[in-house]
Amino acid sequence: MVRRLITEEPPSALATWSRWVALFAVAVALFALILVRGGFVETIPGFVVLAVGLVLAVIAILLACAAFVVIWINDPPGFGRALLGFFLGVALVSYPAYLGARAWRLPVLADITTDTADPPRFDAIGRLRARLRDANSVNYAGAEAAQKQQSAYPDIVSLDVNASPTDAYDAALEVMTARKWLIIEAREPQVRRRDGRIEAVARTPVMGFRDDVVVRVRQAAGGTRVDVRSSSRFGKQDFGANARRVRALLADIDEAVSNQPSSQ
Repeated sequence: MVRRLITEEPPSALATWSRWVALFAVAVALFALILVRGGFVETIPGFVVLAVGLVLAVIAILLACAAFVVIWINDPPGFGRALLGFFLGVALVSYPAYLGARAWRLPVLADITTDTADPPRFDAIGRLRARLRDANSVNYAGAEAAQKQQSAYPDIVSLDVNASPTDAYDAALEVMTARKWLIIEAREPQVRRRDGRIEAVARTPVMGFRDDVVVRVRQAAGGTRVDVRSSSRFGKQDFGANARRVRALLADIDEAVSNQPSSQ
């Protein structure tokens, strides 16, 4: 009796490489997330690590596409491996690609304020940024930045509320604390003597990059004017994040002022 030896054809090497590169890309991206959210590194080193993961994800996608062609022509095993590599790569690059597409339509801005003529100042955060290498300046960029902001975000304006400066300050502090932002400095308003000001550090939703926020509470005719400034610590393009933060914060402060008993 003659026994036939049946050898199983090995899976496509391209498919195998696609899977492993995609898995490594996921590990690198998660490592970047841990580094930044854990406070081990600042934005730029964390972004570099994330960029490495995204490059690996693109390589995994290209390897998977090449594997699909080889499998279509020669029919070796490995379709599942190539498919896994392809979808993991796409999952990693899809959100950054979306942000990149948004950036084409947005001005190059990283500092948004409701008062471009007299922006709220970063005092405590200014001292903090001075110790950070390659951090953006806390000085407002001036008329050119104001014009870009007005064109892109005409709705970003000061909030006027029918409340005392103390009520508006308390509402702003309550909202910022509820968002779990790190309060760096909080100075209560004193009527006819000084504005109220709250400086805090906010984190971006996914990577946890640190952005800086200051709220100024100033007495105005018939009530109080609230101004907000949100500024990225690093980079020249915020992908619209600061404008979204300012809008949401103003809406929440307005609601909080409306819901609290007046001390006037």
